[in-house]
Amino acid sequence: MAEEPTTPISSLASQICTQIASVFTIPTSTAPPLDLMVAEISGAAARKSQIFVYGVGREGLMLKALCMRLSHLGLSSHCVFDMTTPPISSSDLLIASAGPGGFSTVDAICGVARSNGARVLLLTAQPESGSSVKYATVIAHIPAQTMADDGGGGGGGSGGLLPMGSVYEGAMFVLFEMVVFRLSEVLGESSEAIRSRHTNLE
Repeated sequence: MAEEPTTPISSLASQICTQIASVFTIPTSTAPPLDLMVAEISGAAARKSQIFVYGVGREGLMLKALCMRLSHLGLSSHCVFDMTTPPISSSDLLIASAGPGGFSTVDAICGVARSNGARVLLLTAQPESGSSVKYATVIAHIPAQTMADDGGGGGGGSGGLLPMGSVYEGAMFVLFEMVVFRLSEVLGESSEAIRSRHTNLE
């Protein structure tokens, strides 16, 4: 029996990368998310403030990866719910994500941050609606497919390979890499300084 032909792995990778890259060609209803994130994080750095991150599921995992790199950049960064996370105060910044527009836990965390006077940078694919938007100081629009508009077919909804919220989550990862690159220039952090802050307890 002849084997079924399969798509080469390089072709699959290319299609996925193209699908994620296309997100950054779509006009946003806010200022570009890269500019907003760099401005908010560099502002927090100038204030010598703490930066907190929170998101649910895979969005949360992308934010944890960003938190790690912010620490490598020499910033005081913390993941909400870590045992060592300090209290948030009025000079601080919370970066939260609600791709589909809102989650009850994101709403609650953002509400606590705002009640303590902190700035809230909300990442979302639904900047005009959703329960989390009302808590944001600044909204960064990532115009990517989420579970709210994937069509429920499991194949990406828009003809691509990535299902559910994977396009949004992949776009978060790429965006955060651009943010870290730009911040290293803005903050004057060399690659050697960034590497020196990586844990050696591995």
